[in-house]
Amino acid sequence: MADLSLLQEDLQEDADGSLDFVSQDEMLTPLGRLDKYAASENVFNRQMVARSLLDTLREVCDDERDCIAVLERISRLADDSEPTVRAELMEQVPHIALFCQENRPSIPYAFSKFLLPIVVRYLADQNNQVRKTSQAALLALLEQELIERFDVETKVCPVLIELTAPDSNDDVKTEAVAIMCKMAPMVGKDITERLILPRFCEMCCDCRMFHVRKVCAANFGDICSVVGQQATEEMLLPRFFQLCSDNVWGVRKACAECFMAVSCATCQEIRRTKLSALFINLISDPSRWVRQAAFQSLGPFISTFANPSSSGQYFKEESKSSEEMSVEDKNRIRDQEAPEDVQVRPEDIPSNFSVSNSSVKLENTVEDHAAEASGNPPGEISVPVDSSLLCTLSSESNQEAASNENKKPGNYKSTLRPEVGTSSQDSAFLDQELYNSFHFWRTPLPEIDLDIELDQNSGGKPSPEGPEEAAEGPVLSSPNITMATRKELEEMIENLEPHIDDPDVKAQVEVLSAALRASSLDAHEETINIEKRSDLQDELGINELPNCKISQDDSVPLISDTVENMDSTLHYIHNDSDLSNNSSFSPDEERRTKVQDVVPQALLDQYLSMTDPSRAQTVDTEIAKHCAYSLPGVALTLGRQNWHCLRETYETLASDMQWKVRRTLAFSIHELAVILGDQLTAADLVPIFNGFLKDLDEVRIGVLKHLHDFLKLLHIDKRREYLYQLQEFLVTDNSRNWRFRAELAEQLILLLELYSPRDVYDYLRPIALNLCADKVSSVRWISYKLVSEMVKKLHAATPPTFGVDLINELVENFGRCPKWSGRQAFVFVCQTVIEDDCLPMDQFAVHLMPHLLTLANDRVANVRVLLAKTLRQTLLEKDYFLASASCHQEAVEQTIMALQMDRDSDVKYFASIHPASTKISEDAMSTASSTY
Repeated sequence: MADLSLLQEDLQEDADGSLDFVSQDEMLTPLGRLDKYAASENVFNRQMVARSLLDTLREVCDDERDCIAVLERISRLADDSEPTVRAELMEQVPHIALFCQENRPSIPYAFSKFLLPIVVRYLADQNNQVRKTSQAALLALLEQELIERFDVETKVCPVLIELTAPDSNDDVKTEAVAIMCKMAPMVGKDITERLILPRFCEMCCDCRMFHVRKVCAANFGDICSVVGQQATEEMLLPRFFQLCSDNVWGVRKACAECFMAVSCATCQEIRRTKLSALFINLISDPSRWVRQAAFQSLGPFISTFANPSSSGQYFKEESKSSEEMSVEDKNRIRDQEAPEDVQVRPEDIPSNFSVSNSSVKLENTVEDHAAEASGNPPGEISVPVDSSLLCTLSSESNQEAASNENKKPGNYKSTLRPEVGTSSQDSAFLDQELYNSFHFWRTPLPEIDLDIELDQNSGGKPSPEGPEEAAEGPVLSSPNITMATRKELEEMIENLEPHIDDPDVKAQVEVLSAALRASSLDAHEETINIEKRSDLQDELGINELPNCKISQDDSVPLISDTVENMDSTLHYIHNDSDLSNNSSFSPDEERRTKVQDVVPQALLDQYLSMTDPSRAQTVDTEIAKHCAYSLPGVALTLGRQNWHCLRETYETLASDMQWKVRRTLAFSIHELAVILGDQLTAADLVPIFNGFLKDLDEVRIGVLKHLHDFLKLLHIDKRREYLYQLQEFLVTDNSRNWRFRAELAEQLILLLELYSPRDVYDYLRPIALNLCADKVSSVRWISYKLVSEMVKKLHAATPPTFGVDLINELVENFGRCPKWSGRQAFVFVCQTVIEDDCLPMDQFAVHLMPHLLTLANDRVANVRVLLAKTLRQTLLEKDYFLASASCHQEAVEQTIMALQMDRDSDVKYFASIHPASTKISEDAMSTASSTY
């Protein structure tokens, strides 16, 4: 007992000592406590000081002297020898800087004078943790715009440039380069170009440390997007080419990952001529990791070739200002924003006008051209623009037009620039002939072009310009592969031959060799066609040419003749297409069907090869998923006129064995449908969509999430076919997958607008009522909204019999349900109908309210609680029950009075409170959570 008493005395003395210690701290001023613990030898005490700096500043913020004193003590604490104290201090700096910014009147320039020097100094700290913390603090301060522009130029950038000097520490140099790259988007173009860009270019060529080059390569795209197109092309692209051929595979891999961002900062010409060849080298890299990164970036890189002429959308290059945009880009924007009928004057058309640069698709109907020709004054051409189908000619048509221009003097001039003796009707008709679907989709047949205007004016004599232009010789290049491209292919094949042992490289060599052989074959065929045309022109007289009806009295072709010629041409096209469908393509012919001129063909060939099973073994097991992920972007870039290039690849991906690939396609099929339009969607996407509907739940959820977006693009008859399949979404592989049913309810709300009241009642109503009785409350909550919207649509229909029938079914199945949960669901539906004004109040009072009020005598308290909430907080808020003294209002008041005398305290409470004293949604959810 004596020992116990002594122990109690010791404990009492310790308690008194601690109380004295606390009381002493309370007696100290905030600055006194700060000084006391800052001078402590205990590291934890000094860490506590760093954590409490912000609280101390808040206590003394009214006194400017005390604020300055606290900031001075921060400067002293920054010299602490313990790294953990310095790191803790740096974590608090952003919060302190924000406080100083909010209280600038009392402590002006506090951050610039006291805090920023600490942050900059810690960037070169010996301790790694302190450096990392200071880097994070600096980026946070820049992101919140707490550092003045002057301080960035004079205090931050000079230190970073010094840290990246050749004699700097290796780790510090690498970290400083990373900070420079990350802060470039925050400080803007001016500071980046003047202070950061020169040192960044030097670091890209750092021969000693590949870590520095790797950081530069990883952030190359960010720098390019900041400095803009001119600086990118003049200063950065040469460095980028060096990094792409670096001897360390990690550097090349980083270049492949940022390729899209670099491409966005360059012009279309460099993108096509230089970056494409560079990217092909990365795809053929000896390192598997580089090839893997390159194939992942292939789709995004192809998307940077997007052109409004082919995709219907303008590819916005943010680095371009209005002054820096090329004339071609401005013309493209002007064409895209043109009105429905564009008046093109002959003097406005440039002399070097080419069909491939036109961003209009001429109508293929003779009636439109005849109407436009008759309505326009002489010397003007009316060009109808289809804004939803902005497209260019295929490469074959472009090449033939170019060869015809070289052979036939004034061919385009007679087409787009009417001269003396040629009216606008001639021009419109010839434009229509040039742009018809036959020329667009298929390789044009050899035909004899005739300059009608020249023939009539000169009596069939050759133009004096003819021999000069003919002497230049025909263009012998392939429609898609020029001589320069052929040379590049040969160089790439030579570069790849040393790595021919790699199966992937070998496949690449085979692709390039096939492209080279095909280009030679195309050039040979083109030469033969040109020779045949010249022979035919020599043998046949002008008036003996087929399909050319010339009136000697009038240069305007007759409408009947035009229609007759078009009918015969379309008939021939139809027969030819049937013949082509029945015949099998040779490998070269099949390759030509996938040729286009929007992106370099070598890039598209590599993208199409991503579905090759050998790629999964030699590159990446998930390469097909990356292909599926970027396919909508590639399709948008190529345009719907080149969908035939991607159709087979899309079908292959849709039948891939990996469900992740099919899931990716399912989530994006609605976007692809927007790109392709209703006709191609119905022909090519609907069968795949139907397959996804029967797939695994992981795939079906992708279709379900965008069901409304896809179905609204279909024709109404095709859309109605899916009414029979909506019921299948209620069946899932796992019955616990309640989110699937919740998403179905969300989509059904959107689908109400797509179907008639009869279809809604016959097909959607059973599904909605089924979901209202779901086991999961979240599904039921959405279903109540669905049913209320359904009541609104059906009641608004004429006649409203479907709405009345639905209300009667709600009363029968839920209002009189033997289970209390069903009766509670009826109250929830009524509450939603009132809140969303789905029914006029007089109609609600007739059809729903009598059945609602009968639940005041329900034997389950939860039903009566929800009824009290609905009546008091929702129904009585409506003007119909506030302004008019009717029998309905009297019935409601009597029911509320009965509920106020209920034996359950919760029912009494909710029946008695004022409507504005609580939130409806919160109370309803609390009821749901307590009763479900």
